[in-house]
Amino acid sequence: MSTPKTASKPHYLRIRDYILDGIKNRSYAPGAKIPPEVELARQFGVSRMTVNKAIRDLAEAGVLLRYAGDGTYVAERKAESPLLDVNNIAEEIATRGHHYSAEVHYVRQEAASEEVALRLGLAVAAPVFHSLIVHFEDDSPIQIEERYVNPQWAPDYLQQDFTRETPNAYLMRTCPLSDVEHTVEAVLPLADECRLLVVEGSDPCLRVLRRTWSGKHLVSFARLLHPGAKYKLRSQTRVRKR
Repeated sequence: MSTPKTASKPHYLRIRDYILDGIKNRSYAPGAKIPPEVELARQFGVSRMTVNKAIRDLAEAGVLLRYAGDGTYVAERKAESPLLDVNNIAEEIATRGHHYSAEVHYVRQEAASEEVALRLGLAVAAPVFHSLIVHFEDDSPIQIEERYVNPQWAPDYLQQDFTRETPNAYLMRTCPLSDVEHTVEAVLPLADECRLLVVEGSDPCLRVLRRTWSGKHLVSFARLLHPGAKYKLRSQTRVRKR
């Protein structure tokens, strides 16, 4: 990597951006050690105190990890999704500068079980569309998406290529979202889930149960399972003053 030539920025911001660019373009991969402060100070022609401020800011933001007597490393950052929003996971991954891909295990019609019928407000054994897809960030499985859809509101669901467009993107396009219900719980993965997420049975996972409406219509019910070591959910709410 070449040193940035933007002279208008304070020196510590130039160094911070240089490190962030290195992380983004994978010159500094997660777990990699960044150059020592003395080397960065010489490279940028600044004091070690200036370099230290840039590194300290990135460490406080969780981007870097500092170990006394050893050095500074790029943190293994967890993927993050907003809890209160319904975002397209493909776009989330692209925003983080990573590659998205999907593995479709099946998309089919079947009879609704008692649980699925209850979740979708249908009669038991009514026809539903059922899909199972694993979403990948780079080469790492980041989410199992098991989704049930009411055929009345998304009749073309079975004909979609979900390696090109996620179910979320398709449903948002054809059944604009009006309401969403989330339930989040910590669980241990089942045997099939361990295989799909490449985790052990003792590894905690985050499971999100989500129901979505378009207007008055209850469109879908999804179970989203994430490996807890690689994923976190975030929520921010503005509290109104009385």
